[in-house]
Amino acid sequence: MTAFPTLEAWFVVGSQHLYGPKTLQAVAANAQALVDGLNAEAGLPVRLVLKPTVTDADGILALCREANNAPDCIGLVTWMHTFSPARMWIAGLMALHKPFMQLHTQFNVEVPWATMDMNFMNLTQTAHGGREFGFIGARLRRPHEVIVGHWQDARVHAELGRWQRVAAAVHDSRRLKIARFGDNMREVAVTEGDKVEAQIRFGYAVNGHALGDLAATVEAVTPGQLDERLAEYESAYRLADAVRAGGAKRGHLADAARIEIGLETYLERGGFKAFTTNFENLHGLAQLPGLAVQRLMHKGYGFGAEGDWKTAALLRAIKVMNEGTGHGASFMEDYTYDFTPGRELVIGAHMLEVCPSISAQARPLLDVQPLSIGKKADPARLVFNARPGRAIHSTLIDLGNRFRLISHEVDAVDPPHELPRLPVARAVYLPLPDLFTGTAAWIHAGGAHHTVFSQGVAIGQLRSFAEMFDIEFVHIGAHTDLDRLRQELRWSERAHGTLPS
Repeated sequence: MTAFPTLEAWFVVGSQHLYGPKTLQAVAANAQALVDGLNAEAGLPVRLVLKPTVTDADGILALCREANNAPDCIGLVTWMHTFSPARMWIAGLMALHKPFMQLHTQFNVEVPWATMDMNFMNLTQTAHGGREFGFIGARLRRPHEVIVGHWQDARVHAELGRWQRVAAAVHDSRRLKIARFGDNMREVAVTEGDKVEAQIRFGYAVNGHALGDLAATVEAVTPGQLDERLAEYESAYRLADAVRAGGAKRGHLADAARIEIGLETYLERGGFKAFTTNFENLHGLAQLPGLAVQRLMHKGYGFGAEGDWKTAALLRAIKVMNEGTGHGASFMEDYTYDFTPGRELVIGAHMLEVCPSISAQARPLLDVQPLSIGKKADPARLVFNARPGRAIHSTLIDLGNRFRLISHEVDAVDPPHELPRLPVARAVYLPLPDLFTGTAAWIHAGGAHHTVFSQGVAIGQLRSFAEMFDIEFVHIGAHTDLDRLRQELRWSERAHGTLPS
């Protein structure tokens, strides 16, 4: 993935003319030093670009309109160096269509107690100006992140970087194209949704594409391309005997490689960064594209099985948030439970499509095995266990009058037993606070059976993502109380006008 290199976040400093040119010159100089320092030392994923200090309503409005139209700007980082009367910000913030956040900092670490005078106080009054700016954000009902602390603090650097990753994911979503190969799985409810409303809300375009066109692209794969891809498999994975050169199922692996090359070619030509497939519609393909999907997810594509475009879009967004962190994210499905008292667990998997970015094995096993669904040839797949540690399940659902993002913290563990007869990638985890409470909470909230399993993305980032799109967010975790959650869900229904008064 290469989502970040061309992106930028605009750094906007608020002040006013009241203090005179000397103070404004000091503001500009401090802002330049701060931005240069953050770009050099903070390890931010997106470069900060300093804009001229804004001191009046016309300048703020013009800057916000410019940000809206700047193709590489993911949003604004604002800093009230001095007091900046907030009525000046109303028109600009109302016109702004991109995320913004408030860096509540000041240039100096300490105050010069022995020499501090009113000139210093007038220049250095983030504590004053930041509250004024915060009020107008609340008054305009514009949710935004607030980071408090000195700009050279590592904690501030980390929080700013996390915000940038979320803003970059929002930026990516608003330009995302999703290709659907086949419709939704027949009679399934939760994978359906309003694609028009999704495009209005999130920006991404979801359209169907013919399997015949994809099949033609697969058929056009050259022998040289095929040999190169097979050599890549042999270098990256442990091959089962049956799929090694001369093995009984080497031909199946070659078919999987053709599908991968053809599918990737199709997506690249169309500018798609997410896609769906459906095992009920595989006309023209030799097998279900399991290995192809796994590897394309690892390259940063979003994916949803059975036509689940909402999960495909959400996975792509989380892939963007994760870029460069070394953490993984995958399409996932809660499959079955182990109800052994005292160590209740969920076994998550899918037919084939789990991303190797979450693998505990550096070189997963590549195998071909029968699949009892899809009515096609035995498909290739990577087989591995997910890495243990804290992870988050997330799902995006369409409730008819609104979208809801549900995120559930889980603890992934090594499987307590070997799984010699389960030739698929899988994750084993304990939902928090426990299987019974967490799962009941998920079901009460309407959570889908398809999820995005993510390692590295924080709950706060997912909440910010929901706020940037002005959608509902439900957090299930260690402190979840089921009675309270159910009451909060009823409050939400009342707020959206879906319960009788």
